[in-house]
Amino acid sequence: MAGVAQIGWYGLGSMGIGMATNLQKHLVATKAKDLVFSNRTRSRGAPLQELGAVEETSFSKLVSKCGIIFTMVANDDVLNGLVSSVVASGESLKDKIFVDCSTVHPDTIGAAAAKLKEKNAAFVCAPVFGGAPVAAAGKLVFAIGGPQGARETVKPLIQDIMGRKVIDCGDDPQKSSLLKIAGNIVTVSLMETVGEAQVFAERTGLGTGPMEELITEAFGPTAGSYSQRLTTGIYAPPLNTRPGFGVSLSIKDAAHALKMAKDANVELPALEVAQNNMIAAREYGGECLDSSSMYGILRQKAGLAFWNEKSRQGGK
Repeated sequence: MAGVAQIGWYGLGSMGIGMATNLQKHLVATKAKDLVFSNRTRSRGAPLQELGAVEETSFSKLVSKCGIIFTMVANDDVLNGLVSSVVASGESLKDKIFVDCSTVHPDTIGAAAAKLKEKNAAFVCAPVFGGAPVAAAGKLVFAIGGPQGARETVKPLIQDIMGRKVIDCGDDPQKSSLLKIAGNIVTVSLMETVGEAQVFAERTGLGTGPMEELITEAFGPTAGSYSQRLTTGIYAPPLNTRPGFGVSLSIKDAAHALKMAKDANVELPALEVAQNNMIAAREYGGECLDSSSMYGILRQKAGLAFWNEKSRQGGK
């Protein structure tokens, strides 16, 4: 690994911190240069510093020091701002590789790739599938798209380090963004379905335990993990914690899919129901809710409390 360029990381939210931690551990194990990182909330980087990673105070300074720059940010506006800032900085971006792991609209990806190409830099779109626990375990699924040379350079930094699988979407970075959005149709709709099944089980007297066992055994560990978010109360965590995947991020992801579906004359009724329930959950319980919090609204519609015995019991 001695010849690999300096690697940088920006964005240490619930997903980014686990991903960056696994990458830094890999760099230490292979005696490569320590990760350089930056984040808006500086305290989030403390665990990385304990592992030897080096903090930088801004994204532009990080980019100036690194040849490969990973980003994991909340939305399109943040990514647009980061790319625009380094393009306008006057700093040479020649031969640098930018790897964005966020979930953003394909148009945003296309614009970012075009801006960076003008500066002789490469852009790889590498969104991920899986929640924060999966990120921490290094078992995410990545969809990557971008110039072939750049893709091949970053794959060894992903496979069996941050992810269990890399799906190669070819030279067009917008294709990997599109795959991520399509995948979110399944993810959000499945969470809605699992929530409906668990409310049904509770109200009919079947019980959530047998239902969860069936969901896990018959429909796989992913569906089972969604059920566990509900039965363990993770859908509405304590107010002093961070949700595994925030409800507002999931609402944003669903909105991207619904907008693109409308443009393509495709109906997504299950996703529409799930999005409306997530919006209602946020209105009732505030921002500190997981993407699975549509469960609380499903409970209310069935005459139950929004909160179950394992979740927090109120507040926004």
